[in-house]
Amino acid sequence: MVGCQEVLRETTWLASSSALLQILFRVITFGLNAFTLRYVSKEIIGLVNVRLTLLYSTVVFLAREAFRKACLSGSTKRNWTKTINLLWLTVPLGVCWSLFLGWIWLQLLEVPDPNVVPYYQIGVVAFGLSAVVELLGEPFWVLAQAHLFIRLKVIAESLSIISKCILTVVLVILYPQWGLYIFSLAQLLYTSVMVLCYVIYFMKFLGSREATKKSFPVSRMTDLLPNLMEDQTVVDWKEARLTWSFFKQSFLKQILTEGERYVMTFLNVLNFGDQGVYDIVNNLGSLVARFIFLPIEESFYVFFAKVLERGMDVKLQKQDNIAMAAAVLESLLKLVFLIGLSITVFGYAYSHLALDIYGGAMLSSGSGPSLLRCYSLYVLLLAVNGVTECFTFASMCKEEVDRFNFVMLSLSFTFLCISYFLTQWQGSVGFILANCFNMSIRIAHSIHYIYNYFKESSYKPLKGLLLSPSLIFVYIISGIITVFSEVFLCCGKGWLARLIHLTVGALCFIATLTTIFFKETNLINFVRTQFLSRYIKKETK
Repeated sequence: MVGCQEVLRETTWLASSSALLQILFRVITFGLNAFTLRYVSKEIIGLVNVRLTLLYSTVVFLAREAFRKACLSGSTKRNWTKTINLLWLTVPLGVCWSLFLGWIWLQLLEVPDPNVVPYYQIGVVAFGLSAVVELLGEPFWVLAQAHLFIRLKVIAESLSIISKCILTVVLVILYPQWGLYIFSLAQLLYTSVMVLCYVIYFMKFLGSREATKKSFPVSRMTDLLPNLMEDQTVVDWKEARLTWSFFKQSFLKQILTEGERYVMTFLNVLNFGDQGVYDIVNNLGSLVARFIFLPIEESFYVFFAKVLERGMDVKLQKQDNIAMAAAVLESLLKLVFLIGLSITVFGYAYSHLALDIYGGAMLSSGSGPSLLRCYSLYVLLLAVNGVTECFTFASMCKEEVDRFNFVMLSLSFTFLCISYFLTQWQGSVGFILANCFNMSIRIAHSIHYIYNYFKESSYKPLKGLLLSPSLIFVYIISGIITVFSEVFLCCGKGWLARLIHLTVGALCFIATLTTIFFKETNLINFVRTQFLSRYIKKETK
């Protein structure tokens, strides 16, 4: 059994490595989007980034999300043959979803004008196929994640994203008339490289001296294939039942996560051009959520799932583990809350400037700035929800997961209705407002669960959501100053005025960081000991 402290060290290393990786390659991808805007139409970008990406993400999410959560719960000491058998079910499930959803995308949805967006049918087939290709690597991914193979994940994601970006740039420059062919080939290359990285790594690792030293539970590549065992059940039925519970939940969670794209795709509330602008602004607004909050959520789900006994009362668990989990949860809540609040406060005054620099008048005019300002608030809610649901899902028993499915069902229906009506009223901004409502309800549910989970103990991890009065005051003053700076200096008064506006924001941000450093000493110590110490050690070696 891996010790609690060791799991925490490896988890924070995984989270920080993933976060830095996401920062690097989101910047590359973001630059790629800015580059392709000069060569392809916003209609193609809207179709690829909204409709086709929705097809791919829906197939992948519905086919594997439940299996990941179920198979990463508990200790690594398990019958991995049965777990691997269960994980291979993601492939036929993915094929079924890909065929079914591909038929809907081709037959029931509006087909774009071939003169504006050619090769639509090829795009649907390619993105559906790429989802199935990625699912072929699922047993390898879960095995690596469960044993905290950090470098493997970093290398696999690095190579796949680099390959996709290089191919996209080359084809956009040489053959811009290919349209969807470019993005289809790039998507297939991305998933193929990802799977090949995991397969090649395990081909070299299994049977090696390092694997023997670690007592790795799998010794041959054939052990990673489906294996029908005599006189034994093919899968662990406890894991299978937990997977089914998570599957019902993941279906609803996908609707909540990608709700605005489903509304855009099926109800045609925005044309493809407007969808392209919305997606670009949405990607800019969600950068931090993707490269910081998501790695933290994924990595610390593994930590909480290993440290806590699912469904067991706090008093009956090891108190050292409970104390560690409560301390980590409190620090994580404080960390993501401060990051999200900083983005909300400073994002309001710098949304217009960011869009003007990135995409020019096409993005900074119209509803673009208002959309990004609303997204700044949504990022704060995303931050808190990610950590609270991370703990909630890692500690819930099967019955609690089933009950939560009913909550998600009602949220799904409410969210879709609100999205449709708010979009009719406020346009694309209505999507963000509906998401804010949805996320607030989910946060309230998770906070209620966490409060009840710890109420019989002396630990109060929800204190991580409370700020000192002085820090609140600094945020308020910074928000007022930067808003006045935007009114008088941005964005039609030249580059010198913009530079002064940026300088004002930088000074306010430094003042905020200084206040955090002196007032949130526990958080600073947590970040220094758990996130930064590993990098310091690596640099001094």
